[in-house]
Amino acid sequence: MGLNIKDIIPRKEIEISDLKGKTLCVDAFNTLYQFLSSVRQVDGTPLMDNKKRVTSHLSGVFYRNISLLSEGIKLVYVFDGKAPELKSKTHKKRQEGRDLAKERYEEAKQKEDLSAMRRYGSQLIRLDDEMIKESKELLIAMGIPIVQAPGEGEAEASHLCKINEDIYASASQDYDSLLFGTPNLIRNLTLARRRKTFTGWVEVKPELIDLERVLDVLEIDLDQLICLGILVGTDYNPKGVPGIGQKKALELVQKYKQPVLIFEEVKERIHSLPEEDQFDWKEIFELFHKPNVEGFGFEFEKINEEKIKRILVEEHDFSEERVNKQLEKLRKVFEERKQNQLTKWF
Repeated sequence: MGLNIKDIIPRKEIEISDLKGKTLCVDAFNTLYQFLSSVRQVDGTPLMDNKKRVTSHLSGVFYRNISLLSEGIKLVYVFDGKAPELKSKTHKKRQEGRDLAKERYEEAKQKEDLSAMRRYGSQLIRLDDEMIKESKELLIAMGIPIVQAPGEGEAEASHLCKINEDIYASASQDYDSLLFGTPNLIRNLTLARRRKTFTGWVEVKPELIDLERVLDVLEIDLDQLICLGILVGTDYNPKGVPGIGQKKALELVQKYKQPVLIFEEVKERIHSLPEEDQFDWKEIFELFHKPNVEGFGFEFEKINEEKIKRILVEEHDFSEERVNKQLEKLRKVFEERKQNQLTKWF
């Protein structure tokens, strides 16, 4: 779901080549959901093996990450731990959205409307424990480190970016990472390079969002950005404040500046929400200001080709020929990385 502040956030389109040599902390759950929703067949159903088990996430993890690694980018995947209780509202809303999408998908199926089937099919996704486990195993076998966060993955990724100068940015489609204080956010990293629209195919480029520039352009500080997010609506208060969009929220934050004064101004609007959608802004502010995070170290391990083949080819019916071709690329990535490390000694 994520925070919707895209209309007021300055960003810069970049080339994948601009990220060469940089280490990125990837919001794992956000990225796996991308793979599940985008790596699909014509009728909207996900890729599956011969036992009807979904494999879209594994396809994305393997093929898209090898493409990024081949560009000289280093990746670290950060997985969610225990979500705060406040996020239960978002989980409930997502389930309601899946239920509605299922109804519409069945209607489209009866009409043999492939376009609608694909649209609604992508909304039926659910990331389960087995998918998470398989994804972790495949990433490790590919030599990509994983970090298990104690709380929110994007909070942990943002924290690692702040405390580790070797990490350039966090990678996620959600703007929430900015509220958690990531110095740099990369969007569109793992998306397909082209996207089909009503007018044809368009190129999709990664976007760089520099938090310092965001705050300078908006003329606010990080605490005020957190307040802006709460006004618009976060995963902890999905409805936000009635009648307040991105631009109005920015005006309020710039005018009243202090969190207490900002929310004093809108308290009647918050009270006008249905009881289940009302929220305590201080509680949400604290979740962004002091998230449940830890400092982690990680190492880039060797590739385990045997395990990769066991997961993909033996267990999930991937084409051995295609997997072998990709393994050649992966092998080359790590050979070049090893060579670069050796040259540093001379």
